[in-house]
Amino acid sequence: MDKKENKKVKALFFDIDGTLVSFKTHRIPQSTVDALEQAKKKGVEVYISTGRPKLIINNLGQIEHLIDGYITTNGACCFVDDKIISQHSILPSDVKKIIEAADRDNYPAIVVSETRFAIHHYTDEVYEIFCKGLGVDSSVFITDVNELGDEPILQVTPFCTVEQEALLMPTLENCTSGRWHPAFTDITARGADKGKGLHAMADYLGLNIEETMAFGDGGNDISIIKEAGVGVAMGNAGEDLKQVADFITTHVDEDGVRNALLEYGVIQ
Repeated sequence: MDKKENKKVKALFFDIDGTLVSFKTHRIPQSTVDALEQAKKKGVEVYISTGRPKLIINNLGQIEHLIDGYITTNGACCFVDDKIISQHSILPSDVKKIIEAADRDNYPAIVVSETRFAIHHYTDEVYEIFCKGLGVDSSVFITDVNELGDEPILQVTPFCTVEQEALLMPTLENCTSGRWHPAFTDITARGADKGKGLHAMADYLGLNIEETMAFGDGGNDISIIKEAGVGVAMGNAGEDLKQVADFITTHVDEDGVRNALLEYGVIQ
């Protein structure tokens, strides 16, 4: 693909796991850190776009000083500094149906409120994937979903199969699903996905959507990759994401972020 240096990029939006942070090292490659430092010096803003709730964004210490704002829980909560730009909660009736499905088929479900995390049917799989695999501190979890009371629920993450997800989703009144890991999917309100989060952030920041560039590797990145001015799929991304991207860069561990920023003239 030819460079599109005529496309002025003013804001970058990054998924975390598998895009900024290597699944292999659990760190941000130094080439990515250096590239973002260069972009910031040129006046380009840096935003996060993740399925993680704010409570478990714990692996960005290397670039925390560069970040201008966040799209979290797959677009269910977007904020700049301490200002909430947009927030969408799941209907209580839909939360109830997701929990009932988890009970019926006996799989775990992580329920995320504005401030807390509850695990329904905690299993070793949750520990292996979230605590060991994603580096989440298990002390943030509560084990009784009823303790959340009437708090708005931003996201529910059932550890269900693709087949179970396909049966569950049509029963929900107002939800969307984004799978970025084989073991689970993230369910949010239908008005919440990363693409809609991008539009909310752009409106607030006074950005033309054509001035945005988004990076991702998972199924939950499809909406933002399609909506951004430039959508970049990492080399380690799934085929469904690569098919909607404007550019496919190299693997997260092979300078993928830096190479895409060079390709589009964001850095030199």
